[in-house]
Amino acid sequence: MAREASGVARLRRLLAERLGMAFDDKKDTLLAEILQQRATQHGLTDRGYLDRLATAWTAELSILAEALTINETYFFRNIEQFRALGAVALPERVRVRGPRGRLDMLSVGCSTGEEAYTLAMVAAERLPDLLDAGIVGLDVNRVALRKAMAGRYSPWSLREAPEPARLRWFKQVPEGVEVDARIRGRVRFVEHNVARDDPVLFAPGTYDVVFCRNLLMYLTPETARAVLERITRALAPGGFLFLGHTDTLGGRPQGLDVHHSHGAFYYKRTQDSPRVAEPPPAPVVRPRPRERVLRLVAEERFGEALQELEAITGAEADRPDMWLVRGCVLAHLGQTGRAAQLCRRLLERDALYADAHQLLADCFEGDDNHAAAQQHHRIAAQLDPRFAMPRMRLGLLARRLGDRRHAELELDRAVQLLREETGERIALFGGGFGRSALIALCRAELAAVS
Repeated sequence: MAREASGVARLRRLLAERLGMAFDDKKDTLLAEILQQRATQHGLTDRGYLDRLATAWTAELSILAEALTINETYFFRNIEQFRALGAVALPERVRVRGPRGRLDMLSVGCSTGEEAYTLAMVAAERLPDLLDAGIVGLDVNRVALRKAMAGRYSPWSLREAPEPARLRWFKQVPEGVEVDARIRGRVRFVEHNVARDDPVLFAPGTYDVVFCRNLLMYLTPETARAVLERITRALAPGGFLFLGHTDTLGGRPQGLDVHHSHGAFYYKRTQDSPRVAEPPPAPVVRPRPRERVLRLVAEERFGEALQELEAITGAEADRPDMWLVRGCVLAHLGQTGRAAQLCRRLLERDALYADAHQLLADCFEGDDNHAAAQQHHRIAAQLDPRFAMPRMRLGLLARRLGDRRHAELELDRAVQLLREETGERIALFGGGFGRSALIALCRAELAAVS
């Protein structure tokens, strides 16, 4: 048993070193199974396999990456991002490059190629007169890249593709469907390990658009930071970055501005060089009226808290954080309509206010509008990656809706984030539960879905 644990620990270290991939101890059983399978496949002991893996064994790293990541993808996945791409990003980049210029796009972690081909299709649909657009798809998985280069897919891969795109860009073949040759000609696939830099692929100012969706979640923090630095470097000034729902830079990322349209968040490279990170602001000393209200909220004395809030007047009452507290108190009292109205007023002032999105999501949950609740929980999580409460609510909603994979993913993140969550947020959004109780709730739900 000790030898098995030692082998898994070493495999975990090698995956971090060679692929930049991170796995916690919840994945030990999976890692142990894969270690045994791959060692047996090569006729090696566990130790012999790990010794060889520590060398330049590129082909085996590709197989491990395939076994340890979820490669579920399809054309036009998260279509709201492609709508923002076609309506905002591409027209703006054409204005910058000129109608006879060249647009370059990058798909990082392209898997079997659906995302990269979708980029080419959107460019062809929205900019039919564009003379030159090139897309590069990167992935470490050789098997996935071979499928991408073949350009043949099952009809299930088109389940979210708009009907005009299905009719225009695919033809029937015995295996299912094949991507039109005009689209395939615009896309080039490259085997690349994101744990390594490449000065050519990530040359400064190269790309007008980069898609890097649902990759960062697999990486160690150090590798994720390095990948984002390379992508930011490789974006042209004013270029666009699209991340997946599981990958977020927060509301104020360095070197990038946050934008929202067509139901999607995305990032735009600042015109100047990336900003030097500013030191964290000094702690704000909260005024005494707000402290009294928060104490009453923590004690679940919501009626008294509302009376206290109504006694506050002038500039103090008009502060956004006071509006948020009022909204939370109203929601606790069951007045979700008034609370949601306050949230919308807050978001008119600042669309990037994560806590307002979270409260609005809670109001939607109270009205059983699960789709709207999930949307605003995701926005809150994207705007503040350290915010535990939207992750917890997303996990509980996924569990209720029977989505076991996303329930496990979100609840596991919530457990980690809850340990560092602020007491204020727990009081406002925790539904009357304390930190330990919320962690216990998440763990109980995780046990139920595992």
